Amino acid sequence: MSANSFENLTLAVRDGAAWITINRPTKLNALDRRTVEELGQAARAALGAPEVQGIVLTGAGERAFVAGADLREMAALGPLEAQAFAGLLHETLEAFERSTKPVIAAVNGFALGGGCELALACHVRIAAESARFGQPEVHLGLIPGAGGTQRLPRLVGRGRALDLILSGATIDAAEALRIGLVERVVPAGSLVSVVEEYMAQLQRNSPLALARALQAVVTGAEMPQSAALRAESALFALCFASEDMREGTRAFLEKREPRFPGR
Repeated sequence: MSANSFENLTLAVRDGAAWITINRPTKLNALDRRTVEELGQAARAALGAPEVQGIVLTGAGERAFVAGADLREMAALGPLEAQAFAGLLHETLEAFERSTKPVIAAVNGFALGGGCELALACHVRIAAESARFGQPEVHLGLIPGAGGTQRLPRLVGRGRALDLILSGATIDAAEALRIGLVERVVPAGSLVSVVEEYMAQLQRNSPLALARALQAVVTGAEMPQSAALRAESALFALCFASEDMREGTRAFLEKREPRFPGR
């Protein structure tokens, strides 16, 4: 991947993973328009780079993943400007959600408002014990505007989602794990190494199979089950035309590690 210059985030590729770090620690990594635009640019760069097999999203510093939207910028918006900003947020988060490469949220601190919504758009969420989650928009006379009213109920159930959204409460990582908002909770000092290990584990699998599994789950969630099952069947069948499938089954029968070509 060619070098990219960003103002509010960093993008580094190591061991096949693109690490996108939102880098506004003095603002608790709050999302302003510039940051959201740069997140979209970083997503496109990572998704278009053949050497990148997965993406990790995290925040700079020890306090925050993303503590929400930049309220100074938000306070100046009118209704039409707010709708345009919400559209930009939706477009950017959907780029991660619909990625055919696994996207992992490494939640290192506060994930509130837009930060929680960014984590919800990732495929897997791994949180430090110090992480905190919430949708506190009602305290500001707002509702979640970056997908929280839609992704959160689908992930944790309608009742639990409404409880968080209507109360504006903040929950700790242990409670987030209990209700299914995150998949793993680890000591803060181990977060990076655990995510690195997890990404390395994913990279040992067929990249083609990972892409088709992501497609089946993400797009299938938008369909009636009967249509989703038909889509799954078609994607399953396509795997049988791939070199990855032939290599995977051959390696299993030969009792060796597979070497997937990714096609």
